[in-house]
Amino acid sequence: MDRSGNPGRPRARFASWFAPVLLLAAWQWAAQAGWLPPRILPAPSAVASAAGSLAVSGELWPPVRDSLLRALAGLLLGGAAGLVLGTLNGAWRRAGAWLDGILRAARAVPVLALAPLVLSWFGAEDAAGLTLLSLGAFFPLYFQAFRGVRSVDPALVEMGRSCGLAGWRLYRDVVLPGALPSILTGLRQALGLVWLVLIAFEVFLAPSGIGRLMAQADVLLVGVLLYAALGWAADGLAVALERRLLRWSPARWRPERALGMN
Repeated sequence: MDRSGNPGRPRARFASWFAPVLLLAAWQWAAQAGWLPPRILPAPSAVASAAGSLAVSGELWPPVRDSLLRALAGLLLGGAAGLVLGTLNGAWRRAGAWLDGILRAARAVPVLALAPLVLSWFGAEDAAGLTLLSLGAFFPLYFQAFRGVRSVDPALVEMGRSCGLAGWRLYRDVVLPGALPSILTGLRQALGLVWLVLIAFEVFLAPSGIGRLMAQADVLLVGVLLYAALGWAADGLAVALERRLLRWSPARWRPERALGMN
């Protein structure tokens, strides 16, 4: 039983870890039994050994650093533009009427489908990757911010005005908090798309990063697992941020907690 008196939560945590451990054990056993040839799927122990060798030699950290910096730059640049434009267009309907239709049409084109055009502009350089990553972050945050601002309860806006709020203060104290759940949803969507674009760019085009590390056949699976681990960690940070910022939101209330369920 945990501190909240719910005996099911420790069991749920155990189950969430048990399945991956069981999968790793089965993988290791199948590899040692010869059912999985090393050239197709090396054993977990071999992957861990390769990762350890790369870490000790220092070959692992520069690619990880380059990938993280590349993803962060794209997320900050495209995400900031999407957030600002989405909230402004959501609040000022005249501007939204002009731009929203154009951006909705642009969103219909997958970001990776723009790669040939972007490469013709910048070549296979970091500028091309940054452009694609920024586009990947822009659209989810733009549309979620736009939707969030438009869905703010008009009664809350009127209540704010009756309390003397206007202009920027009304926007900051009423509109933005009301739009925050949608904005944070957009952040998680942007993280997922940025990670997808990053993998595609680095595997095929980037001069550095985890994708270049995967060009070495013996450590290919190390790169795959690194991408998975870093993506999982980024999503976990986004979830933690969402929980912290939306503690006040009714959407964070889970009925199963009240019923003693998990």
